Amino acid sequence: MSAAHPAPPSATHSPVQRHARALPLRVGTRGSPLALWQTRFFLQRLTTFCPVLRAMDVFEEHAIKTTGDSVQDKRLAEIGGKGLFAKEIHEALADGRIDFAVHSLKDLETELPPGIVLACTLTREDARDALILGPSCAAVDPADPYGALPSGALIGSSSVRRQAQILHARPDLRFGILRGNVNARLSKVKAGAYDATFLALAGLRRLGLEHEATVVLDPEAMVPAAGQGIVGVTVRADDTDLLQLLAAIEDPVAKAVSTAERALLAELDGSCRTPIGGHARLLPDGSLHLTGLVARADGSFLLKRSLGGAREDAARIGIELGASLRADSPRDIFA
Repeated sequence: MSAAHPAPPSATHSPVQRHARALPLRVGTRGSPLALWQTRFFLQRLTTFCPVLRAMDVFEEHAIKTTGDSVQDKRLAEIGGKGLFAKEIHEALADGRIDFAVHSLKDLETELPPGIVLACTLTREDARDALILGPSCAAVDPADPYGALPSGALIGSSSVRRQAQILHARPDLRFGILRGNVNARLSKVKAGAYDATFLALAGLRRLGLEHEATVVLDPEAMVPAAGQGIVGVTVRADDTDLLQLLAAIEDPVAKAVSTAERALLAELDGSCRTPIGGHARLLPDGSLHLTGLVARADGSFLLKRSLGGAREDAARIGIELGASLRADSPRDIFA
C-alpha cells in the first residue's frame, strides 16, 4: 500500500479491540436522504479498510435535525449562517451522545467549536454545479446555458454565490428562496413554481438523479462552493483512537484540495451574505490549481483569480489567493 494511503488498522489492532469503549459507535448526521447516503458511504468505506468493524456490526446511525433544516423560508445568512447545519450535531458530539459526525464539507464552518476537529475527508465527487431548467425554458445550448432562460426568469435558490455569478451574466433574472432536500427542489421546478434552479452535481449523482441536470456548468464559469462534493467527518479532538482509525481512510487528493479551498474561505472570512467560491484541482503534473471568487450578491461586482503551486503548499496557496481577493474587493462586501 502506498504512503499516500496508510495501512488500515488491522483486525487484531483496531481501536475498538485495543480499548474498552462503549459500543455501538454512534454516527451523527442530518436526516435528509443525501445526508444518510453520505453517512452510509462513509461507513462502507470505513468497514472496507477495517473489516473487523463490519463483522462486529458496531455502528448506530443518529439522524439529528438541525436549525438549518428546520427553517426553510429564509436564507441561511438571516438565521445565523451555514454553521446551523452542524450546530446541533456538534453539540451532540461534544456531549458524548455521538462518537463522530458526517457532513457535506461545504456546509461545515471553517472554525469548528472548541474540542471538535475535522478528522478526515473522503474522495471527492464531481464538484460542479448543475443547472436544472423548468418547462418554461427553451432548449439549452451547452455553449450558452443561461441563454435558455427567458427574460426575467425566476430562479429558485438560496445560494448568494450562485445568485451573484448568474446575475453578473444575466442581470435581468429574478431570484426566490428555494431550500429543502434535492427532490423537493426538483419538484418545485417541474411544477413551474420556478423557471430554474441550481444543484450540486455531486448530490444528484449520489441520489441517482444525475439525469435531472439539464446542463453541467464549467467550474471556471460557475465557481463551486469550497468543499463541494466532499464528505468530511468530525470527531472530538481527544478521541485519539478514532482519529487514528479515520486517518486510514483520508483521501489525499480530497485533503489537498479541501485544505486549499477552506484556507481561502477562512482568509476571506466572509459570512453567508458574502458570495465566495473556491475550487481546487490537481493538474497532471501533480501541482495544485486554485480558483477563487468574491462578488456582490446582485452581481454588480465580481472578482475571480487563480493561483497554483505544490500540493504540499495547499494552505499557503489558499491564504495567498484569499488575501489577494480581499485586498482588491470593496470593503462593504465583507461587512
